[in-house]
Amino acid sequence: MKLLRYGPPGQERPSLLDAEGRVRDLSAHVDDIAGDVITPAGLERLRGLDVNTLPVVDGAPQQDLRIGPCVGRVGKFICIGLNYADHAAESGLPVPTEPVVFAKWTSAICGPDDAVQIPRGSVKTDWEVELGVVIGQGGRYIEEADALKHVAGYCVVNDVSEREWQLERGTQWDKGKGCDTFGPIGPWLVTADEVADPQQLDLWLEVDGRRFQNGNTRTMVFNVAQIVSYLSKFMSLQPGDVISTGTPPGVGLGQKPPVYLKAGQTMRLGIQGLGVQTQKTVAA
Repeated sequence: MKLLRYGPPGQERPSLLDAEGRVRDLSAHVDDIAGDVITPAGLERLRGLDVNTLPVVDGAPQQDLRIGPCVGRVGKFICIGLNYADHAAESGLPVPTEPVVFAKWTSAICGPDDAVQIPRGSVKTDWEVELGVVIGQGGRYIEEADALKHVAGYCVVNDVSEREWQLERGTQWDKGKGCDTFGPIGPWLVTADEVADPQQLDLWLEVDGRRFQNGNTRTMVFNVAQIVSYLSKFMSLQPGDVISTGTPPGVGLGQKPPVYLKAGQTMRLGIQGLGVQTQKTVAA
């Protein structure tokens, strides 16, 4: 299934995308794409619905119908840094021997096509296309062999980052990662049964039509199963938690000379089978 949330910010309604690309409303059956709805039992109930009986929503998704973040009520937005060896190299940092973990504040989350705000005083706002992993079955101390059973599905994430605030303003990355609108997720939550291998997905990003990032999840330093298992040693994972798994090379920081975003630009990014995001940049 491709699950999504449509409508104005803060008023999104749960829905799914049918085989013809139409949005079908799920409000009569669930209150949101969140929490218990995306547990294994919750997803099984959704699969039992007759899609043809669900109301069709007027409008074309991502055209005249706004799509919100694909998951609601996110408890934790966890990120993995330097998870592609060639991205570590372009950042001038060593390849990590265990996952680098940081957080994005949930207030950074926005829809896949919402405007991205360049924060006041920022001169080094950057882009990062990433595979997002959404937890369905919670747990602690999850074995690597069982880790993918805890994944509800996958989505596109743009881990927008302010490099000066991340790298030059003390030792904590978080202050450069969690600004409002720095976490577009979606358009769809593609359930795990539709993703044959999360380690074989092409991902890419363009700015103003120029392709900067071209990668594949097979070159991750730590794969999805390893990340889920690792994180569960330090925190309980809960349904609806989002894990952003790192970015391939081609970020603005790695260009010679570096290139950063300014108001009035357009980012377009996508992952094979998971959809495309398009964001205009605006001044905060």
